[in-house]
Amino acid sequence: MSDAKLSHVRADGSLTMVDVGAKVATARMARAEARVRLNAAAAEALRTATLAKGDAFSAAQLAGIMAAKRTDELIPLAHPIALGAVDVSFTWDDATTLRIASRATTVGPTGVEMEAMIAASVAALTIYDMCKALDKGIVVESVRLIEKTGGKSGDWSLAVNGEAS
Repeated sequence: MSDAKLSHVRADGSLTMVDVGAKVATARMARAEARVRLNAAAAEALRTATLAKGDAFSAAQLAGIMAAKRTDELIPLAHPIALGAVDVSFTWDDATTLRIASRATTVGPTGVEMEAMIAASVAALTIYDMCKALDKGIVVESVRLIEKTGGKSGDWSLAVNGEAS
């Protein structure tokens, strides 16, 4: 267990929003991902754009971007952030596993890790919603930070500090 102090917890155990007012604004970036496992029929319909609900990739991309912009409304004690950009993209790891990658940027006093993870998470849930008629057993898994740059704590990468993505 680390001796690191939790920044959102006071000495008495109550919660607090971190004061970032005096922090220097720096360029910050975060990348995150989520994986979605589908059955073969749902994966094929997603790939061939034949889902009854329409274009799942466009819906999920837009949902992820919109959710990132509302992170402070979803995560208690998160700061509102002026996002410079949010991107959501999709690749297939194999025939039935979709990888959703997100990237968020800002210039500000606090990072965008939560915004990137919210974008990937909500995009994955949107894929579930768009495909659930074909597969109720879809699994959303492995939502995680891949990389972050900027800020007081410096750069961090899963490839350097954990297993390869």
